[in-house]
Amino acid sequence: MSTRKVALVVGANGIIGRNLIDHLVGLGDWQVVGLSRRGGEDGERLRYVSVDLLDAADTRAKLAGLTDVTHVFYAAYQERPSWAELVPPNLAMLVNVVDAIEPVAPGLRHVNLMQGYKVYGAHLGPFKTPAREDDAAHMPPEFNVDQQEFLERRQLGKAWTWSALRPSVVGGFALGNPMNLGMAIAVYATISKELGLPLRFPGKPAAYDSLLEMTDAGLLAKAAVWAGTDPAAANQAFNINNGDLFRWSEMWPKIARYFDLEVAPPLPMSLEVVMADKEPLWRSMVEKYGLEPNSYREVSSWAFGDGVFSWDYDMIADGSKARRAGFHEYVETESMFHHIFDDLRKRRIIP
Repeated sequence: MSTRKVALVVGANGIIGRNLIDHLVGLGDWQVVGLSRRGGEDGERLRYVSVDLLDAADTRAKLAGLTDVTHVFYAAYQERPSWAELVPPNLAMLVNVVDAIEPVAPGLRHVNLMQGYKVYGAHLGPFKTPAREDDAAHMPPEFNVDQQEFLERRQLGKAWTWSALRPSVVGGFALGNPMNLGMAIAVYATISKELGLPLRFPGKPAAYDSLLEMTDAGLLAKAAVWAGTDPAAANQAFNINNGDLFRWSEMWPKIARYFDLEVAPPLPMSLEVVMADKEPLWRSMVEKYGLEPNSYREVSSWAFGDGVFSWDYDMIADGSKARRAGFHEYVETESMFHHIFDDLRKRRIIP
């Protein structure tokens, strides 16, 4: 078998895809093709393809020349207003990618799928914790489950293998991403400071003391490469998390200290509502502090923040299966937050 490795990263501009591309390019022995609707800037060992994955014909046409792809890393996602409406587009995009790449890439070795704790029903309410990969399924609809079942059926009798990674909330850098907790906290804290306000936890009262965990985007990138190249991970699903647990009641004061803010008692409020009128203030801050001219929409993830801060139940999964299979990386979550905030300052996203 050839040792040449060519990665097709689907969903290249999201938190997961963007950080995975950075990791693959940094390894030095991968060629990378990034797929997204917006495309991107090509670089050494990296090129982007702009494609509408919901259009099967466009997907086949744009991927027809990618005959040397050996690994597919699938992290694309389409938002919809209801759980049932999420299924058709998110399943169709994966099917269109596999339908397009499998016939033209004879050296295909692996398809890696990004999932999440929705597989366990975490989005529906209190669920069995710590969640494990062999837990009982819950009542559909759930597109993560449908996507995995599609890969399981498609892989039968094939030379390539599949894997599914189930991260918690992913922390990392991306602009214009609706699921970006680190950005939401950083912008919320920055605006609080500009207004001379303390940092208040805006979620449900019980959410302040529930157990959570997160998944660093860099850690997840390493896990994806491991799952895509280690035979021990073939045709299995794995929970991937930082390895430590926290409560907002402990983490929130540490985040406040990073921004030199006092902490006031929590106050339940919808960020999507209370931050809706802050765009003029943000524009003035961009000019005042010489920040990059990103639009308010590009740095806003308020609905996602509201979702995470509403979890008034434990949100944890057992990550030991991956460790038993050979993946031993870990990240301290407080350090992850500091790294994200440092990076946002370095990029001049926040002052």
